[in-house]
Amino acid sequence: MCEERRENMGKTGKVWLVGAGPGSADLLTVKARSLLDTGDCIVYDRLVGREVLAMLPPDKEWIDVGKSAGNHTVPQSEINQILVREARLGKKVIRLKGGDPFLFGRGGEEVEALCEAKIPFEVVPGVSSSIAVPAYQGIPVTHRDYVSSVHIITGHQRAGKEEGIDYEALVRTGGTLVFLMGVGALEEIMEGLLHAGMNGDMPAAVLQQGTTAGQRRIVASVATLAKEARRQEIRTPSIIVVGEVCRLADQFSWYDKLPLSGERIVVTRPSERGFKLQEQLRSLGAEVLSVPVIRTVPVADHARAAAIRKELERLGEYEVLVFTSAYGVERFFELLLEAGMDIRHVSHMRFAVIGQGTCEALGKRGIRADYMPDQYDGASLGRLLAQTLKEDVRILLARSSIGGSEILRELEKNPRLTFTDLAVYDTRFLEGQTARLRSFMEDGSVTKVVFTSSSTVEGFVRMLGAFPYDRVKAVCIGRKTAQTAEKAGMQAVSARNATLDEIAACVG
Repeated sequence: MCEERRENMGKTGKVWLVGAGPGSADLLTVKARSLLDTGDCIVYDRLVGREVLAMLPPDKEWIDVGKSAGNHTVPQSEINQILVREARLGKKVIRLKGGDPFLFGRGGEEVEALCEAKIPFEVVPGVSSSIAVPAYQGIPVTHRDYVSSVHIITGHQRAGKEEGIDYEALVRTGGTLVFLMGVGALEEIMEGLLHAGMNGDMPAAVLQQGTTAGQRRIVASVATLAKEARRQEIRTPSIIVVGEVCRLADQFSWYDKLPLSGERIVVTRPSERGFKLQEQLRSLGAEVLSVPVIRTVPVADHARAAAIRKELERLGEYEVLVFTSAYGVERFFELLLEAGMDIRHVSHMRFAVIGQGTCEALGKRGIRADYMPDQYDGASLGRLLAQTLKEDVRILLARSSIGGSEILRELEKNPRLTFTDLAVYDTRFLEGQTARLRSFMEDGSVTKVVFTSSSTVEGFVRMLGAFPYDRVKAVCIGRKTAQTAEKAGMQAVSARNATLDEIAACVG
């Protein structure tokens, strides 16, 4: 018996039935987001959006129970057993379901199984696709000038159960009709409404992959929608909306007008550093898949740590302190405190940085940067220092253990400068997300990959392995990163400066 099982024997865990919303990570509730970080085991469905899947912590246990129409790879009875089994091992189990757990999500069946097994549980409601997807496509499901009710119907009946839709009752309501999981039966649904007396000219819509980069909309009539959906090869997941409010789609459409709508972008930056970038891209309409390929960590080797401390004790000998990343700033001042020192020990120094983000990190310490190149890369900073510093100057570079040599080559051009290259943190390549990255890249739906350093390019290639890299459109911070991407075979463009606006502009 494994150690985990031995430790958890006799304990009872808990299950959270969590609605993941319709696809966009922005529509994940605050409570749902926090549970993803605290759970031990995540049991997830096929309809959970890619953006949400990309947010799942890689160090958690994942169990895929995804089902598709006609291909129930994991029967519902087995899913129930999985939840009970994992909870009895003492785990915090997150049952992640697309949309809302209790709206055609079989959450009720799972709760019944948990009650029978006396397993504690909570239900975390999610944003339903029945409301959110039409909203993203410019269709308000209610509008007092058009309709005062909305009715949500499943278009997928339980195996062995006869057709249960009362079309005549639906037509009599006069309300907006939203059919979930009904694309496979689109023709039958439209015929059912027509036979029940609905006007063939009634507006109707099929909405595919709503709230994501793959979002598509077809607006026609009840009489013509099935034919038009076949012609345009509509696929699942899609929902059907019937009602006068569909007339408003073109006028009210907003998501499709965002500058990065339709872009599905992989961001490779470490998750703790990439949040602002991801939010910026999402605010412009992009679907962002976060797949960190590297992580920054403190130096763990005792000999190297001792060497760093010794160098800190000699800070009085240096006149210029150079930072090449925001994390380098953070880690340097953490090391100062660990050594029993503080900001007073660098009060005599001048400071040089690459980029606005590093400058801002220094500013949070109450320090203004003295030197920052117009172009945010190591070569430009080294050139600026070599040309500006005329006197004999000692320089300390506080950066990653795998920092590039461009800045050093430029400093060497000024013989009056002496410098020490001090690795204050390590950069590690991640290996555990290969399957996730491959699943995102192999279907060709990713439009761009953002790289914020040469090391992220290298980590991406190491993680993905053999791949037709000529298909990858790389958006890179700086020419050096772009060169690394091109060497790997990618199509690369580079942002002149490492700012969110310039990266977003390159993506677009």
